Amino acid sequence: DIADHGPAMTDDARRHYLSDGRAFGFGERLSLPGQVEVLRRIARDGRNAFYSGEVAEDMLAALEAIGGRHSETDFAATEATWASPLSGPYRGHDLIEHPPNGQGATAILLAGILAQFDIASMDPNGLERLHLQAEATKLAYDARNRFLADPDHVSRVDHMLNAETATRLSGLIDPRRAMASPEPLSEAVHKDTILITVVDRDGMAVSLIYSIFATYGSGVASPKFGILFHNRGSGFNLIPGHPNEAGPGKRPMHTIIPAMRASAGTIDMAFGVMGGQYQATGHAHVMSNMIDFGMDVQEAVDAPRAFADPISGALKVERGVPEAVRSALAEMGHDVVVPDQPIGGAQSILIDHARGTLIGASDPRKDGLAIGF
Repeated sequence: DIADHGPAMTDDARRHYLSDGRAFGFGERLSLPGQVEVLRRIARDGRNAFYSGEVAEDMLAALEAIGGRHSETDFAATEATWASPLSGPYRGHDLIEHPPNGQGATAILLAGILAQFDIASMDPNGLERLHLQAEATKLAYDARNRFLADPDHVSRVDHMLNAETATRLSGLIDPRRAMASPEPLSEAVHKDTILITVVDRDGMAVSLIYSIFATYGSGVASPKFGILFHNRGSGFNLIPGHPNEAGPGKRPMHTIIPAMRASAGTIDMAFGVMGGQYQATGHAHVMSNMIDFGMDVQEAVDAPRAFADPISGALKVERGVPEAVRSALAEMGHDVVVPDQPIGGAQSILIDHARGTLIGASDPRKDGLAIGF
């Protein structure tokens, strides 16, 4: 992926992130002294070291060079916002998600739709379960595409979280036939997200997810410090009047969502599932694996996956699902595709309060590990 994106990068980005115009190879050292200096300044002087002064001027120079009309005032006015998480029930547990502009409400709605069915009576890798999950994904993502956007421009989140909405949508699922996929309104394929989850000795839990969207983000880097700009603006659409319509001062709907699970009002799992569009489905899938099928945290992460991709309209089904099931899904009307790459990548820590232990899981589909110290 890194090698393929080289031609799309600006000269400054290539200078900072490539070696003589090529991607660094295994074992080669990539040194970014400019970013080291930026981090030192932030540690010493706080956020103003980044959003004003020499570092901000460096970023402005990069944007102006490609026709940007940003100003020092724009950077100085940047604010991070505190937000209360969203939550929704799933069979006696609560799925806790990030609010808009993230797609956390999508995961909660999807889980709510699945809760209308007796999933535990099904084969975890069988036709019935994978069909229901695909259809629930289509319905939840259709709601996402209609309603989720910058938090100052959304008005239907409560509708998505309402139990009656999940019940009503579940009634649209035909147990024998696939419905059409939702109309894709925003975002492109990307697979460059990372997730870290940590729990300390006092039970303080963190689920952190990060992405600059595509490989190298926009491919634009500042000349002196080599700061890369994301291209998360791909999450906007251009539909007049839509809450996620591109506009100044707005944040686009995005896919990256950290998550937690609570039982009896107490956090007992911090987790997340990387994978772009897949993340909301991945959260519901991991939760269902553990709650409906009694899988331990690593089994829930390892288990085969399927995803009704809202961009391509295909039902991506991993090779771990039996071929007979894939064929039966196709007969139901799903456009079944076996992807070249695995679907998503999860990290999770289960907090066993009764025994006072932490149980970590790391997805074999990607780099990463579970470690305690």
